[in-house]
Formats: sequence, C-alpha cells, structure tokens
Amino acid sequence: MKGIINTIKHIDKWLLVVSILLFGIGTIMIFSSSNVSFYMNGTASPYKYLIRQIIILCTGVGIGGFFLVLNLRSSTKFSSFCNYLLLISLWLLFVFGKVSNNARSWFDLGPFNIQPSEFFKIFSIVWLAKYFDDKNKDFNKLTTVLFPIFMCGLGFLAILLQPDLGTSIILFLIVALVFLLSTIPANIKKNMVLFGMGALVIVVLWGMVSGKGIISDRQMSRITSVFSSSSPCSEENYYTTGNQVCNGYIAINNGGMKGLGLGNSIQKYLYLPEAHTDFIFCIIIEELGLRTGLFILFLYIVLLTRILLIGKRSLNNRDALICYGAAFYIFVHIMVNLCGVFGILPMTGVPLPFMSYGGSYTWCLIIILSFVQRVNIETKMLSMREVGKEKKKA
Repeated sequence: MKGIINTIKHIDKWLLVVSILLFGIGTIMIFSSSNVSFYMNGTASPYKYLIRQIIILCTGVGIGGFFLVLNLRSSTKFSSFCNYLLLISLWLLFVFGKVSNNARSWFDLGPFNIQPSEFFKIFSIVWLAKYFDDKNKDFNKLTTVLFPIFMCGLGFLAILLQPDLGTSIILFLIVALVFLLSTIPANIKKNMVLFGMGALVIVVLWGMVSGKGIISDRQMSRITSVFSSSSPCSEENYYTTGNQVCNGYIAINNGGMKGLGLGNSIQKYLYLPEAHTDFIFCIIIEELGLRTGLFILFLYIVLLTRILLIGKRSLNNRDALICYGAAFYIFVHIMVNLCGVFGILPMTGVPLPFMSYGGSYTWCLIIILSFVQRVNIETKMLSMREVGKEKKKA
C-alpha cells in the first residue's frame, strides 16, 4: 500500500493532466468523426468506435498501471523478453497474419486485432536503453555493438516486407536516435553511420539494376504525387493519389478559425476516408476551428517538454534513453501524420497520437508514458533518499 501511495505521489502531474486532456479530446473526436459513416452505411451502431475506444483506454490504463508500479529493473527485463517474442511474431505474420489496407500487419484475435509492429517500436526503445546501459563497458567488442542493430534490423525487414513503409521508417529513426544518444564511442558511431549509408546505396543500386524495389507501385505513386508540381486537387490527381489530401484541405478550409461546431463536419459524410484515424486532425479543425488545432499542438509541446525534462533529470543513461526515445516516438508520429495531412509527405497510415482511433497504438502510447512516469518516480524517490542520508550525516 505504501508503495502505491509513493507511486501516485511522485507521478509527474503535468504529464498526467496533459495526457488525460489529449485522450479526452481524442475520444470525443473519434466519436464525432466516425458516427456518421456507420449511420449512413447502416453497417453498425454510430457508437461503435466510441465504445471500442473507451474499452481500449480502460484496458490500456490497466496495462499501463502494471508498468507504472513495477520497478524499472524488473520492467526492463520483462520488456526485453517481450521484444524477442514480438520479433518472432513479426515473421509469423507472413503465415498467420491478416491483410488490411494491402499490408499483412495484423493478428486477427476475433473481437479485436493486434499490430505487433507498434509494440515492437516501444519495447525496442526500452530494450535498447537497457542493453546499452548493461553493456556500457563492452563496446570495444564489435559483436556487442552489432547485436542490437542486427536484431532491430530483422524487425525492420519484416515490417518493410509486410509492406508497411511508414512503420519501418519510424522504427529505423527510433533505433538510430537511441544508438546515437547511447554511450557508444564516437568513432564506432561514425563507422556504423558510414556502413548504414553504404548499405542504403547498395540497396538502391540493386533496385535500379534489377528493376525490383522495396517500395510498392502504390507507395511510389504517393511519393511522386507529393513532389509533383500539380496540386492534389487538380483534375488528374483528385480521383487518385490526391483525393484524401484534397478533401482534408477542404475540411480545414471549412473550419476556419472558429469551426462549424462539434458534430457539424461536412467532409466526414464519406467524403474523407479514414476520418477517425489518419485524417482526424482535419475533422478537428473543421468542427472546432484552427484555434483548437493550435491548442492541441500546444499540448503536444507541453507533453514532449515534460518528457524531455524527466529524461534530463534522470540519474542514469538507461532512464534518459527511455525518456528521449519516448519523446522522439511521439514526436515522429505527430510530424509524419500532420505532414501527410498537409501534403508535405505521402500518407503512410501513421496515427496521430492521442487523437486517432486504434487499439495497438493507444496501448503502446499508454505503456511508453507509464515508463516515463516510472523514471520520474524512481528519480524522485532516489533523490529523496540521498537527501535523507545527507541530513543524517549532518
């Protein structure tokens, strides 16, 4: 009981409040953006995604609570075990996986689906942080440095072959960041970066010579459309690659500064596909206005700042890497989703944190935030012990 009280006492209140506020806004907007499509199609209750999201959040709180009360030494060991299981599951998808949106990324478990690649991203952060901290004195051995890169590379390859380009790129960026922030000597980091660049050049050249690429024709068309001089709303693009982005622009334009009012979106009437997932930010602006969109961006800044501050105050490299990796994980999802919505990058199906509907990603978000909170809890508890020892000596 005393441990639970101490856990609650040392939670970062700002991070908790902002997280709850973002999840609350997201749940409301998931319902608002999804109820019309079910009503018009007559396929399910308008409350389907609202009920599911509430269930996801409630179960997520339970899962997050487990990692919150467990000390970091135990939870990082458990996370390492989970990471190995997830790596195996990524390859099992090619046998038992469910195809959705042209990618074999899901396990169909009846009432819900699980996307292992999402969990692999967050547990890779924790596993890498623990590994680099444990092996701090063995970086002179090449095998010690290459092993985590090789393991994450296997996961990257499996995700890329599903194919899920967006998730694979995000995983690559996360692993690269944690690697560069680790205590590995600078000369080894430099050699690994040069090796990675060389490997990328070889893959590109192989694709050009053989005519086989790691990017599908569908993905390539999205990429080329972004860098095309023609507008996504032009006659040639509107009914193909530019349809979603163009309808997103229309939603944003409809909303203006004040919005049309909660529930009054026009584009969610089947004009904008995936209104409750990829393009939910457009619906938010259409209904609640640009000022609400800017408020959400402000909350993101507060959230990321708190995570970075917790990482900065942490007392060891493992805890700092967990926090920095968590902040980068959330930041990359925000940037990739919004850049896709605004036509700066191709849409890759990356959800917007706290806003988009989705079980796997919501659970992952809660889990990684629980790790950050646990870092804050243990940092404060250890600091208090040190202060107590100093007082006794005095």
